[in-house]
Amino acid sequence: MHMTTKIPAAPPVLAPLQPEYPQRRNSRLSRVLRAIGAALASISAAIMMSGCVSSAGIVSVAKPLTPEAAGLTSSATTQAPAPSAHWWHGLGAPALDDLVQRALAESPSLGLAQARLSRAQAVVAGANAAEGLQVGGSLDATRQRFSANSIYPPPLGGSIRTLATAQASASWEFDFFGRNRAAIGAAVGAERAAQAEIAAARVLLAANVTQTYLRIGQLFAQREVAARALQQRQDLLVLIRQRVQAGLDTAVEARQGEGALPDARTQIEQLDEQIMLARHALAVLTAQAPHALDTLVVTLADVRRMDLPAVLPADLLGRRADIEAARWRVEAATQDTAVARAQFYPNINLNAFVGLSSIGLGELLKADSRQIGFGPAVHLPIFDAGRLRANLRVRNADLDLAVESYNTVVRDGVRDVVDQLGSLQSLARQQHEQSAAQAAAESAYDLISQRYKAGLATYLAVLYAESQLLNQRRLAADLTARVFDRQVALVRALGGGYSGGPDVIADTGVQTAQP
Repeated sequence: MHMTTKIPAAPPVLAPLQPEYPQRRNSRLSRVLRAIGAALASISAAIMMSGCVSSAGIVSVAKPLTPEAAGLTSSATTQAPAPSAHWWHGLGAPALDDLVQRALAESPSLGLAQARLSRAQAVVAGANAAEGLQVGGSLDATRQRFSANSIYPPPLGGSIRTLATAQASASWEFDFFGRNRAAIGAAVGAERAAQAEIAAARVLLAANVTQTYLRIGQLFAQREVAARALQQRQDLLVLIRQRVQAGLDTAVEARQGEGALPDARTQIEQLDEQIMLARHALAVLTAQAPHALDTLVVTLADVRRMDLPAVLPADLLGRRADIEAARWRVEAATQDTAVARAQFYPNINLNAFVGLSSIGLGELLKADSRQIGFGPAVHLPIFDAGRLRANLRVRNADLDLAVESYNTVVRDGVRDVVDQLGSLQSLARQQHEQSAAQAAAESAYDLISQRYKAGLATYLAVLYAESQLLNQRRLAADLTARVFDRQVALVRALGGGYSGGPDVIADTGVQTAQP
């Protein structure tokens, strides 16, 4: 239940029909002053009674994650540069630059995030409007029969008259306890979070386009290896047939050589299928028809590796848009809690009106029909069956959810960066070992081929050496593609060039090997 203390500052609309006496006009100011005094007394009494409904004992329990709890330290002082906002230019692929720009400009996947931002901006505008002066107007005319057995004396009682009113009203809420300010803060927090979510969606989209583009390059590199294997086997089959004609090999070797060709062609066809599907996926990511990129060819040898700093301080995690969005969600939830807590205190408004009121349209525009009034109004919760406390508990639970969500995003961000750094370091070691293995496989294949031509080795030995060589070539192409992919993933994990807000993670030195 709410108690409302409102001081009327003017006579009711249906004022008595007798003329106003001069002494009443002279005492109008004193009546207004008495009304304001009584209102202030009521406000004071209301504030004193505000303890009837208490918010005591309802608090948030979740705590934001500290850098130490996330596994970070603040020992490093080196400030590493953040990734560029157009980091994909570092790969040196003009075709990729065009595809990413097209995706960011036209992709429908950003529409949902943009709609959320528009809604948040509208909520901010509404919250700001609540703090200002509210002015309204009304004009009405009602044809009414007045009861002869009620409070209306003759000739009004029992007659049918037109009740007319033209009035302008204004109100102003005194935000003594910060409810409106907290509501604005909550709306601004939600708006900032929506802006960060758009940035996060853009970073993710650019990363997906880049990784799909590099995937096509990886498939073309594998196809090149498969085509070389097919040509190699065709050349070897020619040699086998020559040896069969010379009586140095049998039909068994000839059939083995012929059977190796369909297998090589099947591998090429499988790779062509994967290239087709990757092209379709990239076309859809860039808001194009599925067949728009059917002629796209990507050569990994033409792609440059991005320059990454040798030391990556964890302050770069604060530039991740998803962490920034989660931080603003916590801010919005904190302000929502402040709004819920402010509802336990009195709500004080100053109301005023001015206008004309009469019985009969012909009397409306006369000077005696004017009415004017102003005065404060106090609304105070006394007994509400626990509604306000339940609402505050809900807001505190929402705050706990926002804080825990923030903690989860931070932990995932730290793990993401550490994973990508670890992968790049491992890939550097793998490439070093694979280079040595491929050099040995190339040498072994050359030697066994020469021995086969000289009749000193069997065809099975040639096939085994060829298999080892082709595996190494495929592995080299895959490792190169994985390095590019992990570099893109690391840039995305570090925010992808986002710089929309302050750092939220303390610095830490993270060493990274450059493969």
